[in-house]
Amino acid sequence: MAFNDGSGGINAAVNNRLDSLTGVRFFAALFVFFFHASLTKIIGFNPYENKDVVDVFQAIFLPGGWLGVSFFFVLSGFVITWSYKESDSVGSFLRRRLVKIYPNHLVTWLLALLVAGFGNGDILTPALNLLLVHAWVPDNHVFLSVNTPSWSLCSELLFYVTFPFWMQLVVRIRRGHLWGWTLAMVAGLAVYQILIACFVPSEPQLAAYPISMKQWWIAYYLPPGRLFEFIIGMLMARILKENMWPDISLRSTFILLCVSYVVAGLVPFQWRLNLVTLLPVTLFIAALADHELKGKRLFLSSPLFVKLGEISFGLYLVHRIVMTCGIKLMAGRLFDTLTATMILTAAFLVSLLGAWALFTFVEAPAMKYWSRPAGKRVLQEAAAVAGGQ
Repeated sequence: MAFNDGSGGINAAVNNRLDSLTGVRFFAALFVFFFHASLTKIIGFNPYENKDVVDVFQAIFLPGGWLGVSFFFVLSGFVITWSYKESDSVGSFLRRRLVKIYPNHLVTWLLALLVAGFGNGDILTPALNLLLVHAWVPDNHVFLSVNTPSWSLCSELLFYVTFPFWMQLVVRIRRGHLWGWTLAMVAGLAVYQILIACFVPSEPQLAAYPISMKQWWIAYYLPPGRLFEFIIGMLMARILKENMWPDISLRSTFILLCVSYVVAGLVPFQWRLNLVTLLPVTLFIAALADHELKGKRLFLSSPLFVKLGEISFGLYLVHRIVMTCGIKLMAGRLFDTLTATMILTAAFLVSLLGAWALFTFVEAPAMKYWSRPAGKRVLQEAAAVAGGQ
């Protein structure tokens, strides 16, 4: 089954490689790292003994984790739609996407179990995590199980499986209605969060956050609730392809993103998870792509940041495992500001090294050898050999 919109509306797909969108992924992963590093009640890695430093650290980076994940979801919708080819089959598409995420997930799943000591004999929870269905279970011991960041892969898996359906709808939207549907995604997310606040029991509240576990799960972790971000990314990719971007400057969208980041730290908890930053994130991604399409280069397009962006998925998956090792080594101790900063730096460098190893020895080889059917792979390799003779 091929993706075929029947209208030709998006058939003029642009095949430009957008290196800046690869480079910016590193910063999204970096914010998630510092978000987890700042926590004291859930993960407990924050090594600072000075309470004032802890408070400042959290004030700066708490919104960053939520923004980083939302950024990845919007970017996923944008990039997948941008690289969409009408000739691609559903099977080929799903094969590539699964090969992109699952080998890294499998390796970090095993590492996380080794670090945790294989838990208390519970087999079902790790199995649900391995199959990437754990975020569908309304129990934080399940949806945050094994390797905590892997919950987001449940949403990504839903995005991939349903992408052919959403693509059929997106390509049928009239050009003049694209911006309206983009705003409708923001409004839809707002309604979703309001319904959760009004109708899902708010008690008992979590120790770390002023909402109940069920509210937290539905508002943030439940995969269908993250479709708004994925679809708005799809819509924005089509807006650029249709030359409907209103030439909003990259600087303006970056300022708007920074303002939304500050606001996210001030509004009630549930609104800061993704609602406040959704439109600014979307506009920034589109402006960044538009900036590069016009031939304007940024540091994000440099070989260094492209490489950092390529290993960002590994950084996202491995950093929590490194922090778990750090928690065991610290054994509940806190440290002066200089020592704690050195510990934090070491954890980041080890995570970066682990991310490089994952990309080099797991993700890249998997994409090379398994993302295409064996027949096509053999033909391409034979052609490459023939071309080199």
